[in-house]
Amino acid sequence: MLKSKQLSLTLLLLGDIFVFYVSLGVALALRYGISSQYFINEHVPPFSVVAIVWFIVFYVSGLYDPPRLRNNISFVKTFSIAAGLNALLTIAVFYFIPTFGIAPRTTLFIFLAVYGILGLAWRRWFNGRLSINERQLKVVLIGDSEHMKELASTLMSEPQLGYSIKGWIKRELEAEEARSIQEAVEQHEINIVVVPHESKQNIELARVFYGLLTSGVAVYDLPSFYEVVFGKIPVTNLSETWFLENLHAERLFYDDLKRAVEFIIALLMLIILSPIFLVLTILIRITSAGPAIYKQTRVGYRNETFTLYKFRTMTIDAEKNGVQWSSEGDPRVTLMGRFLRYTHMDELPQLWNVMRGEVSFVGPRPERPEFVSLIEKKVPYFNVRHLVLPGITGWAQIKYRYGASIEDSKEKLQHDLYYLKNRSLILDIAIILRTLKLFLIRVK
Repeated sequence: MLKSKQLSLTLLLLGDIFVFYVSLGVALALRYGISSQYFINEHVPPFSVVAIVWFIVFYVSGLYDPPRLRNNISFVKTFSIAAGLNALLTIAVFYFIPTFGIAPRTTLFIFLAVYGILGLAWRRWFNGRLSINERQLKVVLIGDSEHMKELASTLMSEPQLGYSIKGWIKRELEAEEARSIQEAVEQHEINIVVVPHESKQNIELARVFYGLLTSGVAVYDLPSFYEVVFGKIPVTNLSETWFLENLHAERLFYDDLKRAVEFIIALLMLIILSPIFLVLTILIRITSAGPAIYKQTRVGYRNETFTLYKFRTMTIDAEKNGVQWSSEGDPRVTLMGRFLRYTHMDELPQLWNVMRGEVSFVGPRPERPEFVSLIEKKVPYFNVRHLVLPGITGWAQIKYRYGASIEDSKEKLQHDLYYLKNRSLILDIAIILRTLKLFLIRVK
Protein backbone atom coordinates (compact mmCIF):
# COMPACT_ATOMS: atom_id res chain seq x y z
CA MET A 1 0.00 0.00 0.00
CA LEU A 2 2.80 2.40 0.89
CA LYS A 3 4.65 1.71 -2.36
CA SER A 4 1.41 2.18 -4.30
CA LYS A 5 0.81 5.56 -2.63
CA GLN A 6 4.37 6.64 -3.37
CA LEU A 7 3.95 5.63 -7.02
CA SER A 8 0.67 7.59 -7.30
CA LEU A 9 2.22 10.70 -5.76
CA THR A 10 5.26 10.37 -8.05
CA LEU A 11 2.94 10.19 -11.07
CA LEU A 12 1.05 13.21 -9.72
CA LEU A 13 4.24 15.24 -9.43
CA LEU A 14 5.41 14.20 -12.91
CA GLY A 15 1.99 15.12 -14.28
CA ASP A 16 2.18 18.54 -12.60
CA ILE A 17 5.61 19.12 -14.14
CA PHE A 18 4.37 18.04 -17.57
CA VAL A 19 1.33 20.35 -17.39
CA PHE A 20 3.56 23.23 -16.24
CA TYR A 21 5.84 22.99 -19.28
CA VAL A 22 2.98 22.28 -21.70
CA SER A 23 1.30 25.46 -20.43
CA LEU A 24 4.54 27.37 -21.02
CA GLY A 25 4.81 25.92 -24.53
CA VAL A 26 1.20 26.85 -25.35
CA ALA A 27 1.74 30.37 -24.00
CA LEU A 28 4.89 30.85 -26.12
CA ALA A 29 3.14 29.46 -29.22
CA LEU A 30 0.20 31.82 -28.74
CA ARG A 31 2.53 34.76 -28.13
CA TYR A 32 5.28 34.18 -30.72
CA GLY A 33 3.97 31.52 -33.09
CA ILE A 34 4.70 27.83 -33.51
CA SER A 35 8.36 28.28 -34.53
CA SER A 36 9.48 29.83 -31.26
CA GLN A 37 12.61 27.79 -30.46
CA TYR A 38 14.59 30.90 -29.55
CA PHE A 39 11.94 32.02 -27.11
CA ILE A 40 11.72 28.51 -25.62
CA ASN A 41 15.46 28.52 -24.93
CA GLU A 42 15.15 31.98 -23.41
CA HIS A 43 12.17 31.19 -21.15
CA VAL A 44 12.70 27.59 -19.99
CA PRO A 45 15.61 28.22 -17.54
CA PRO A 46 13.91 31.05 -15.55
CA PHE A 47 10.56 29.28 -15.60
CA SER A 48 12.26 26.13 -14.29
CA VAL A 49 13.32 28.11 -11.22
CA VAL A 50 9.72 29.31 -10.89
CA ALA A 51 8.52 25.69 -11.17
CA ILE A 52 10.47 24.73 -8.03
CA VAL A 53 8.71 27.51 -6.12
CA TRP A 54 5.34 26.37 -7.48
CA PHE A 55 5.68 22.78 -6.36
CA ILE A 56 6.93 23.80 -2.93
CA VAL A 57 3.79 25.93 -2.52
CA PHE A 58 1.64 23.03 -3.74
CA TYR A 59 3.29 20.73 -1.21
CA VAL A 60 2.85 23.17 1.68
CA SER A 61 -0.79 23.68 0.66
CA GLY A 62 -1.45 19.96 0.99
CA LEU A 63 -1.96 19.27 -2.71
CA TYR A 64 0.23 16.16 -2.43
CA ASP A 65 -1.63 14.90 0.64
CA PRO A 66 -3.72 11.84 -0.50
CA PRO A 67 -6.72 12.49 1.84
CA ARG A 68 -7.22 15.89 0.19
CA LEU A 69 -7.21 14.57 -3.38
CA ARG A 70 -10.99 14.58 -3.84
CA ASN A 71 -13.10 16.43 -6.38
CA ASN A 72 -15.00 18.68 -3.98
CA ILE A 73 -15.28 22.40 -3.30
CA SER A 74 -12.59 22.18 -0.62
CA PHE A 75 -10.05 20.89 -3.16
CA VAL A 76 -10.99 23.54 -5.74
CA LYS A 77 -10.62 26.22 -3.08
CA THR A 78 -7.20 24.93 -1.99
CA PHE A 79 -5.96 24.59 -5.57
CA SER A 80 -7.21 28.08 -6.46
CA ILE A 81 -5.55 29.70 -3.45
CA ALA A 82 -2.25 27.88 -4.10
CA ALA A 83 -2.33 28.77 -7.82
CA GLY A 84 -3.15 32.40 -6.99
CA LEU A 85 -0.23 32.60 -4.57
CA ASN A 86 2.04 31.06 -7.20
CA ALA A 87 0.87 33.65 -9.72
CA LEU A 88 1.78 36.49 -7.36
CA LEU A 89 5.16 34.92 -6.59
CA THR A 90 5.87 34.43 -10.30
CA ILE A 91 5.04 38.06 -11.07
CA ALA A 92 7.30 39.15 -8.21
CA VAL A 93 10.17 36.95 -9.45
CA PHE A 94 10.15 38.40 -12.97
CA TYR A 95 9.37 42.00 -12.12
CA PHE A 96 11.55 42.49 -9.06
CA ILE A 97 14.49 40.15 -9.82
CA PRO A 98 16.01 41.36 -13.13
CA THR A 99 18.74 38.69 -13.08
CA PHE A 100 16.82 36.48 -15.52
CA GLY A 101 17.05 39.15 -18.21
CA ILE A 102 13.42 38.83 -19.35
CA ALA A 103 10.16 40.53 -18.37
CA PRO A 104 7.58 38.22 -19.99
CA ARG A 105 4.48 40.35 -19.26
CA THR A 106 1.98 39.16 -21.90
CA THR A 107 3.54 35.70 -22.06
CA LEU A 108 3.34 35.39 -18.27
CA PHE A 109 -0.36 36.22 -18.11
CA ILE A 110 -1.14 33.85 -20.99
CA PHE A 111 0.84 31.14 -19.19
CA LEU A 112 -1.06 31.72 -15.92
CA ALA A 113 -4.41 31.52 -17.71
CA VAL A 114 -3.48 28.35 -19.61
CA TYR A 115 -2.10 26.66 -16.49
CA GLY A 116 -5.21 27.59 -14.55
CA ILE A 117 -7.33 25.66 -17.04
CA LEU A 118 -5.01 22.72 -17.78
CA GLY A 119 -3.77 22.37 -14.18
CA LEU A 120 -7.23 22.13 -12.67
CA ALA A 121 -8.44 19.79 -15.43
CA TRP A 122 -5.44 17.50 -14.89
CA ARG A 123 -5.86 17.48 -11.11
CA ARG A 124 -9.58 16.70 -11.31
CA TRP A 125 -8.87 13.84 -13.73
CA PHE A 126 -6.17 12.47 -11.45
CA ASN A 127 -8.38 12.73 -8.36
CA GLY A 128 -11.12 10.83 -10.15
CA ARG A 129 -8.77 8.05 -11.28
CA LEU A 130 -6.86 7.69 -8.00
CA SER A 131 -7.53 4.31 -6.43
CA ILE A 132 -10.38 4.47 -3.90
CA ASN A 133 -8.56 2.15 -1.53
CA GLU A 134 -5.51 4.39 -1.46
CA ARG A 135 -7.43 7.38 -0.16
CA GLN A 136 -10.03 5.78 2.09
CA LEU A 137 -10.02 7.15 5.61
CA LYS A 138 -11.04 4.90 8.49
CA VAL A 139 -14.01 6.35 10.38
CA VAL A 140 -15.70 5.58 13.70
CA LEU A 141 -19.21 6.97 14.26
CA ILE A 142 -20.72 7.60 17.71
CA GLY A 143 -24.44 8.31 18.11
CA ASP A 144 -27.71 7.26 16.51
CA SER A 145 -29.49 10.43 15.37
CA GLU A 146 -31.29 10.60 12.03
CA HIS A 147 -28.48 12.61 10.51
CA MET A 148 -25.87 10.12 11.79
CA LYS A 149 -27.87 7.32 10.13
CA GLU A 150 -27.99 9.32 6.89
CA LEU A 151 -24.24 9.89 7.12
CA ALA A 152 -23.52 6.20 7.72
CA SER A 153 -25.77 5.11 4.87
CA THR A 154 -24.06 7.49 2.44
CA LEU A 155 -20.51 6.51 3.44
CA MET A 156 -21.34 2.82 3.07
CA SER A 157 -23.12 3.17 -0.28
CA GLU A 158 -20.65 5.63 -1.85
CA PRO A 159 -17.08 4.41 -1.20
CA GLN A 160 -15.80 6.80 -3.87
CA LEU A 161 -16.11 9.53 -1.24
CA GLY A 162 -13.01 8.01 0.32
CA TYR A 163 -14.30 6.92 3.77
CA SER A 164 -14.58 3.46 5.30
CA ILE A 165 -16.67 2.95 8.46
CA LYS A 166 -14.70 0.74 10.88
CA GLY A 167 -17.02 1.12 13.85
CA TRP A 168 -20.40 2.58 14.80
CA ILE A 169 -21.47 2.95 18.43
CA LYS A 170 -25.19 3.72 18.37
CA ARG A 171 -25.51 5.32 21.80
CA GLU A 172 -24.06 8.02 24.05
CA LEU A 173 -20.65 7.29 25.56
CA GLU A 174 -19.63 7.26 29.19
CA ALA A 175 -16.18 8.61 30.03
CA GLU A 176 -14.72 5.22 31.02
CA GLU A 177 -16.04 3.60 27.86
CA ALA A 178 -14.58 6.44 25.80
CA ARG A 179 -11.10 5.72 27.20
CA SER A 180 -11.31 2.11 25.98
CA ILE A 181 -12.35 3.39 22.57
CA GLN A 182 -9.22 5.52 22.53
CA GLU A 183 -7.12 2.35 22.73
CA ALA A 184 -9.14 0.68 19.95
CA VAL A 185 -8.81 3.75 17.76
CA GLU A 186 -5.02 3.75 18.10
CA GLN A 187 -4.82 -0.01 17.58
CA HIS A 188 -6.81 0.01 14.32
CA GLU A 189 -5.24 3.23 12.98
CA ILE A 190 -8.54 5.11 12.82
CA ASN A 191 -8.28 8.49 11.05
CA ILE A 192 -11.58 10.14 11.99
CA VAL A 193 -14.00 9.94 14.92
CA VAL A 194 -17.43 11.57 14.50
CA VAL A 195 -19.32 12.44 17.72
CA PRO A 196 -22.62 14.20 18.54
CA HIS A 197 -22.28 17.97 18.86
CA GLU A 198 -23.26 17.94 22.55
CA SER A 199 -20.57 15.36 23.43
CA LYS A 200 -17.87 18.02 23.14
CA GLN A 201 -19.62 19.95 25.92
CA ASN A 202 -18.99 17.05 28.34
CA ILE A 203 -15.71 17.80 30.18
CA GLU A 204 -14.73 14.15 30.70
CA LEU A 205 -15.46 13.21 27.08
CA ALA A 206 -13.68 16.32 25.85
CA ARG A 207 -10.50 15.16 27.61
CA VAL A 208 -10.71 11.82 25.83
CA PHE A 209 -11.27 13.52 22.48
CA TYR A 210 -8.29 15.76 23.17
CA GLY A 211 -6.19 12.65 23.69
CA LEU A 212 -7.32 11.35 20.29
CA LEU A 213 -6.47 14.69 18.72
CA THR A 214 -2.91 14.64 20.05
CA SER A 215 -2.56 11.11 18.65
CA GLY A 216 -3.22 12.39 15.15
CA VAL A 217 -6.93 11.44 14.98
CA ALA A 218 -9.37 14.04 13.62
CA VAL A 219 -12.36 14.44 15.95
CA TYR A 220 -15.40 15.98 14.25
CA ASP A 221 -18.74 16.83 15.76
CA LEU A 222 -21.62 15.62 13.59
CA PRO A 223 -22.51 19.00 12.01
CA SER A 224 -18.88 19.59 10.95
CA PHE A 225 -18.36 16.18 9.33
CA TYR A 226 -21.84 16.21 7.80
CA GLU A 227 -20.86 19.53 6.23
CA VAL A 228 -17.68 18.03 4.74
CA VAL A 229 -19.54 15.08 3.18
CA PHE A 230 -22.78 16.69 2.02
CA GLY A 231 -21.97 20.38 1.55
CA LYS A 232 -24.79 21.31 3.93
CA ILE A 233 -25.32 21.64 7.69
CA PRO A 234 -27.85 19.50 9.63
CA VAL A 235 -30.15 22.11 11.11
CA THR A 236 -31.87 19.77 13.59
CA ASN A 237 -28.53 18.89 15.20
CA LEU A 238 -27.56 22.48 15.93
CA SER A 239 -27.79 24.64 19.01
CA GLU A 240 -27.53 28.41 19.41
CA THR A 241 -23.87 27.86 20.39
CA TRP A 242 -23.05 26.64 16.89
CA PHE A 243 -24.36 29.85 15.34
CA LEU A 244 -22.41 32.00 17.78
CA GLU A 245 -19.21 30.11 16.92
CA ASN A 246 -19.61 29.92 13.15
CA LEU A 247 -21.64 32.84 11.80
CA HIS A 248 -21.02 36.59 11.67
CA ALA A 249 -23.79 39.10 12.24
CA GLU A 250 -21.70 42.05 11.04
CA ARG A 251 -20.88 42.54 7.37
CA LEU A 252 -17.49 41.13 6.41
CA PHE A 253 -15.01 43.04 4.26
CA TYR A 254 -15.69 40.54 1.48
CA ASP A 255 -19.42 41.35 1.60
CA ASP A 256 -18.74 45.06 1.04
CA LEU A 257 -16.19 44.40 -1.72
CA LYS A 258 -18.62 42.02 -3.39
CA ARG A 259 -21.36 44.66 -3.27
CA ALA A 260 -19.20 47.25 -5.05
CA VAL A 261 -18.08 44.85 -7.80
CA GLU A 262 -21.61 43.57 -8.36
CA PHE A 263 -22.97 47.09 -8.84
CA ILE A 264 -20.53 47.66 -11.72
CA ILE A 265 -21.22 44.25 -13.29
CA ALA A 266 -25.01 44.68 -13.04
CA LEU A 267 -24.82 48.14 -14.64
CA LEU A 268 -22.74 46.83 -17.56
CA MET A 269 -25.07 43.84 -18.03
CA LEU A 270 -28.15 46.08 -18.08
CA ILE A 271 -26.57 48.20 -20.81
CA ILE A 272 -25.36 45.24 -22.89
CA LEU A 273 -28.59 43.24 -22.54
CA SER A 274 -30.99 46.14 -23.12
CA PRO A 275 -31.91 44.92 -26.67
CA ILE A 276 -32.86 41.51 -25.21
CA PHE A 277 -34.95 43.25 -22.54
CA LEU A 278 -36.85 45.09 -25.28
CA VAL A 279 -37.50 41.94 -27.34
CA LEU A 280 -38.68 39.92 -24.32
CA THR A 281 -40.94 42.75 -23.18
CA ILE A 282 -42.65 42.83 -26.58
CA LEU A 283 -43.05 39.04 -26.73
CA ILE A 284 -44.56 38.86 -23.24
CA ARG A 285 -47.03 41.65 -23.96
CA ILE A 286 -48.26 40.17 -27.26
CA THR A 287 -48.56 36.56 -25.99
CA SER A 288 -50.54 37.21 -22.80
CA ALA A 289 -52.48 39.97 -21.10
CA GLY A 290 -50.76 42.01 -18.40
CA PRO A 291 -47.50 43.89 -17.79
CA ALA A 292 -44.14 42.43 -18.90
CA ILE A 293 -42.44 43.10 -15.58
CA TYR A 294 -43.82 41.40 -12.48
CA LYS A 295 -43.29 43.01 -9.08
CA GLN A 296 -43.35 40.97 -5.90
CA THR A 297 -42.54 41.68 -2.27
CA ARG A 298 -39.72 39.56 -0.88
CA VAL A 299 -37.83 39.38 2.44
CA GLY A 300 -34.16 40.32 2.20
CA TYR A 301 -31.19 41.39 4.28
CA ARG A 302 -31.99 41.61 8.02
CA ASN A 303 -35.67 40.81 7.40
CA GLU A 304 -36.30 44.00 5.43
CA THR A 305 -38.85 43.67 2.64
CA PHE A 306 -38.17 44.91 -0.89
CA THR A 307 -39.75 44.78 -4.33
CA LEU A 308 -38.31 42.06 -6.58
CA TYR A 309 -38.50 42.52 -10.36
CA LYS A 310 -38.89 39.61 -12.79
CA PHE A 311 -40.31 39.06 -16.23
CA ARG A 312 -43.89 37.85 -15.80
CA THR A 313 -44.23 34.11 -16.44
CA MET A 314 -47.78 33.49 -15.17
CA THR A 315 -51.24 34.63 -16.15
CA ILE A 316 -52.37 37.94 -14.69
CA ASP A 317 -54.90 36.23 -12.38
CA ALA A 318 -52.44 33.56 -11.14
CA GLU A 319 -53.11 34.34 -7.46
CA LYS A 320 -56.82 35.09 -7.54
CA ASN A 321 -57.27 32.31 -4.96
CA GLY A 322 -54.50 33.57 -2.70
CA VAL A 323 -50.72 33.16 -2.34
CA GLN A 324 -49.43 29.69 -3.20
CA TRP A 325 -46.15 27.99 -4.04
CA SER A 326 -45.31 27.44 -7.68
CA SER A 327 -44.78 23.82 -8.67
CA GLU A 328 -43.25 21.97 -11.60
CA GLY A 329 -45.70 21.94 -14.51
CA ASP A 330 -47.75 24.73 -12.91
CA PRO A 331 -50.80 25.35 -15.19
CA ARG A 332 -50.72 29.07 -14.35
CA VAL A 333 -47.47 29.48 -16.32
CA THR A 334 -47.89 30.97 -19.80
CA LEU A 335 -46.31 29.57 -22.96
CA MET A 336 -43.78 32.41 -23.04
CA GLY A 337 -43.35 31.95 -19.28
CA ARG A 338 -42.28 28.34 -19.77
CA PHE A 339 -39.52 29.49 -22.12
CA LEU A 340 -38.39 32.20 -19.71
CA ARG A 341 -38.30 29.80 -16.77
CA TYR A 342 -36.56 27.09 -18.79
CA THR A 343 -33.78 29.52 -19.78
CA HIS A 344 -33.91 31.46 -16.47
CA MET A 345 -34.25 34.66 -18.49
CA ASP A 346 -37.16 35.66 -16.25
CA GLU A 347 -34.49 36.54 -13.65
CA LEU A 348 -32.86 39.26 -15.79
CA PRO A 349 -34.78 42.24 -14.31
CA GLN A 350 -33.24 41.37 -10.94
CA LEU A 351 -30.13 43.14 -12.21
CA TRP A 352 -31.97 46.31 -11.14
CA ASN A 353 -32.30 44.83 -7.62
CA VAL A 354 -28.56 44.11 -7.66
CA MET A 355 -27.81 47.73 -8.52
CA ARG A 356 -30.10 48.90 -5.70
CA GLY A 357 -28.20 46.73 -3.21
CA GLU A 358 -31.25 44.57 -2.43
CA VAL A 359 -30.03 41.39 -4.12
CA SER A 360 -26.63 39.82 -4.76
CA PHE A 361 -25.66 37.58 -7.66
CA VAL A 362 -25.02 34.80 -5.11
CA GLY A 363 -26.91 34.24 -1.88
CA PRO A 364 -29.97 32.52 -0.35
CA ARG A 365 -33.15 32.70 -2.40
CA PRO A 366 -35.41 35.59 -1.24
CA GLU A 367 -38.80 34.29 -0.09
CA ARG A 368 -42.18 36.01 0.09
CA PRO A 369 -43.23 37.38 3.52
CA GLU A 370 -46.24 35.05 3.63
CA PHE A 371 -44.02 32.00 3.17
CA VAL A 372 -41.36 33.28 5.59
CA SER A 373 -43.95 33.63 8.37
CA LEU A 374 -45.15 30.10 7.73
CA ILE A 375 -41.70 28.51 7.41
CA GLU A 376 -40.29 30.18 10.54
CA LYS A 377 -42.94 28.42 12.64
CA LYS A 378 -41.95 25.02 11.26
CA VAL A 379 -38.21 25.22 10.50
CA PRO A 380 -35.79 26.19 13.31
CA TYR A 381 -33.27 28.97 12.63
CA PHE A 382 -34.78 29.82 9.24
CA ASN A 383 -34.41 33.53 10.02
CA VAL A 384 -30.59 33.22 10.12
CA ARG A 385 -30.42 33.11 6.32
CA HIS A 386 -31.27 36.83 6.31
CA LEU A 387 -27.81 37.70 7.68
CA VAL A 388 -26.63 38.17 4.08
CA LEU A 389 -28.17 39.62 0.94
CA PRO A 390 -30.40 37.18 -0.95
CA GLY A 391 -29.15 36.02 -4.33
CA ILE A 392 -30.25 35.43 -7.92
CA THR A 393 -28.49 32.08 -7.64
CA GLY A 394 -26.96 30.32 -4.65
CA TRP A 395 -25.56 27.15 -3.10
CA ALA A 396 -29.04 25.89 -2.21
CA GLN A 397 -30.40 26.67 -5.67
CA ILE A 398 -27.75 24.57 -7.46
CA LYS A 399 -27.68 21.73 -4.93
CA TYR A 400 -31.43 21.38 -4.39
CA ARG A 401 -33.58 22.53 -7.26
CA TYR A 402 -37.10 22.45 -5.81
CA GLY A 403 -38.64 24.51 -3.04
CA ALA A 404 -42.42 24.08 -2.87
CA SER A 405 -43.02 22.83 0.68
CA ILE A 406 -41.91 23.14 4.29
CA GLU A 407 -39.63 20.09 3.91
CA ASP A 408 -38.04 21.59 0.81
CA SER A 409 -37.45 24.84 2.71
CA LYS A 410 -35.77 22.92 5.53
CA GLU A 411 -33.50 21.11 3.08
CA LYS A 412 -32.55 24.34 1.32
CA LEU A 413 -31.86 26.04 4.66
CA GLN A 414 -29.19 23.43 5.39
CA HIS A 415 -27.42 24.41 2.17
CA ASP A 416 -27.91 28.11 2.92
CA LEU A 417 -26.22 27.66 6.31
CA TYR A 418 -23.25 26.06 4.56
CA TYR A 419 -23.02 29.12 2.33
CA LEU A 420 -23.31 31.56 5.22
CA LYS A 421 -20.49 29.83 7.07
CA ASN A 422 -18.16 29.39 4.08
CA ARG A 423 -18.95 32.34 1.80
CA SER A 424 -15.90 33.54 -0.07
CA LEU A 425 -14.78 34.62 -3.53
CA ILE A 426 -13.86 31.04 -4.47
CA LEU A 427 -17.24 29.64 -3.37
CA ASP A 428 -19.13 32.41 -5.18
CA ILE A 429 -17.20 31.74 -8.39
CA ALA A 430 -17.86 28.00 -8.03
CA ILE A 431 -21.60 28.65 -7.62
CA ILE A 432 -21.73 30.95 -10.65
CA LEU A 433 -19.85 28.40 -12.79
CA ARG A 434 -22.16 25.60 -11.62
CA THR A 435 -25.16 27.80 -12.44
CA LEU A 436 -23.83 28.47 -15.95
CA LYS A 437 -23.17 24.75 -16.38
CA LEU A 438 -26.78 23.89 -15.41
CA PHE A 439 -28.02 26.61 -17.76
CA LEU A 440 -25.98 25.30 -20.71
CA ILE A 441 -27.11 21.73 -20.07
CA ARG A 442 -30.76 22.79 -20.08
CA VAL A 443 -30.62 24.90 -23.23
CA LYS A 444 -28.77 22.34 -25.34
